[in-house]
Amino acid sequence: MKVQFTETVLRDANQSLIATRLPYETFAPILETMDQAGFYSVECWGGATFDVCFRYLNEDPWDRLRKIRKAMPNTKLQMLLRGQNILGYHHYPDDVVRKFVEYSVKNGIDIIRIFDALNDVRNIEVAVDEAVKWDAHASGAISYTTSPVHTREKYVEIARDMQKMGVQSICIKDMAGIMGPQEAYDLVGSLKDALELPVVVHTHSTTGLAFMTYLKAVEAGADVIDTAISPFSGGTSQPATETLCYALKQLGYEVGLNEDRLKEIADFFKPVRDQFIADGTMMPKSMATDTQCLSYQIPGGMLSNLLSQLKMMNALDRFDEALAETPRVRADMGYPPLVTPTSQMVGVQAVTNVLQGERYKKVSSEIKAYCRGEYGRTPAPIDPEIKAQILGDTPEVEGRYADTLEPQFETAKQELGEKATCDEDVLSWIAFPQIAEPFFEKRKEQEENRAVYTIEEME
Repeated sequence: MKVQFTETVLRDANQSLIATRLPYETFAPILETMDQAGFYSVECWGGATFDVCFRYLNEDPWDRLRKIRKAMPNTKLQMLLRGQNILGYHHYPDDVVRKFVEYSVKNGIDIIRIFDALNDVRNIEVAVDEAVKWDAHASGAISYTTSPVHTREKYVEIARDMQKMGVQSICIKDMAGIMGPQEAYDLVGSLKDALELPVVVHTHSTTGLAFMTYLKAVEAGADVIDTAISPFSGGTSQPATETLCYALKQLGYEVGLNEDRLKEIADFFKPVRDQFIADGTMMPKSMATDTQCLSYQIPGGMLSNLLSQLKMMNALDRFDEALAETPRVRADMGYPPLVTPTSQMVGVQAVTNVLQGERYKKVSSEIKAYCRGEYGRTPAPIDPEIKAQILGDTPEVEGRYADTLEPQFETAKQELGEKATCDEDVLSWIAFPQIAEPFFEKRKEQEENRAVYTIEEME
């Protein structure tokens, strides 16, 4: 049997360990080698990369993608898309979702892993449809979590709905690293029995379970696993590519990876990692094993956010209270999987409840929108008393929220006018207007300066 590997160092691994602060120029020299390693795919775009490129790296994410595509012509490039949320934190109209998928494919993406934070499949339908339309591989991702309402049977039902939509593979997306080896074996086996689609497994090393989880997932028939080259593996990232390559080969599996190329890639990223450790970007906490996730189901990034919030409010001594409040808020909210954006919403509310001294005395606009139904159908009903307390007389959304949204792309294009040089700019602005527009201005300034230097050189 063959097991294939998705390499995550260009997206999730560096997002998990160094908050996505990996500039294109830093990894550009190794792309040609990565292209020869034999990966099933390289995850290089989506998730937080889009936002961070603008906000911190002074890069155009679309240009970054095009450059990766040019440097890696033989490897499938993969992105993570939050369904109707695209790469942002709220729902966008269908015309914007379709345009974003279209231009992602046109700029070089082959595989789009599409998920919804609540596993409400209505929120991935448009993205899946558009991906298939542009001959991309649409991979339907189940946001994995555990709760009284998250059963194996329910996950299989979600996967069946995704298959009817036209996805070409199913991914079990375990963002907190809480899926144990037996759970992986049982769920992968059930999906393989119920569907005729490849099964991909994604987890994190956060709790220390990941290597065991992957071995049992493969034993049950998983076709692809997500791993990270060793210098950017472990902790809140994925398990090491080379270790799993070695272990699975020893167990008799065909892996299709070039181990010489893997060594070159690892040797390249070692000094890169060391630099991020030296400047404090990669913190020891993110590299450690944290078994609290098994109790509280809090992903590594969410844990960091909780600490950051409390630190800003001079309330680090209330951390244990906030930690204990988080699963209570999650239960009140109908057991949402803790993944962007629900993880942020639940975490912020837990901290607010603790610091206010009264639960739900103060709620964010996002929690109110969530209770209204703007994010979709919750896995279990929201506690009715708390919902009434939060919403008051505010009406709830009936049906799919995106159906209530007016088309936005053409209006935004007209509004931007000459500030946008292409349709990709319009999409960037719709997703992150506050950071995209200053970037466009800076880019124009740089181009004008370059033109002046060129004229002076000619003279």
